[in-house]
Amino acid sequence: MQMLLPLAVFAGMAVMFYVGLFSGDPSKLPSALIGKPVPEFTLPQLTGLIENGKQVPGFTDKDLSAGEISIVNVWASWCIPCHQEHPYLSVLTKKSGAPLYGLNYKDGEASARRFLGRYGNPFAAVGRDSNGRAAINWGVYGVPETFIVGGDGRILYKHVGPIDDKAIDERLMPVIRKARGQS
Repeated sequence: MQMLLPLAVFAGMAVMFYVGLFSGDPSKLPSALIGKPVPEFTLPQLTGLIENGKQVPGFTDKDLSAGEISIVNVWASWCIPCHQEHPYLSVLTKKSGAPLYGLNYKDGEASARRFLGRYGNPFAAVGRDSNGRAAINWGVYGVPETFIVGGDGRILYKHVGPIDDKAIDERLMPVIRKARGQS
């Protein structure tokens, strides 16, 4: 009987871990940064990313406090869900009318350019976060993640995981409409 007690405790803990791992919605992870200004950062351009004959710029925290709502998408070419999400980024920019900034996370420049060459570039600016420091300051758990930033540079919403039509219509657009004072 004494030998069964540790086995029963282990089995109970295994069930708890299993349920915790596979239950819940990861997109509802809380963020301590909601309502706070975006962290200070400067992300260099993705060298060689050309759009309409011009180099696509990198961006800084100052670009996100220019008076209009903006969207920041954290992505990487090696991220499988980012491949699935990518077509929806154009949908989001069309529906929202907000500029979309791409934070390229721990990626090689050539790989990131190939990714955007293959799927298209929906971003107004793409900044490289080669060492992941900016993403850490943003509180990124993993890629992809999408942030809605108010015109004053405050983080309004964080979406964890890939976006799709449902996430756009039920989560992101209501935040954007509310921030613009629309119903």
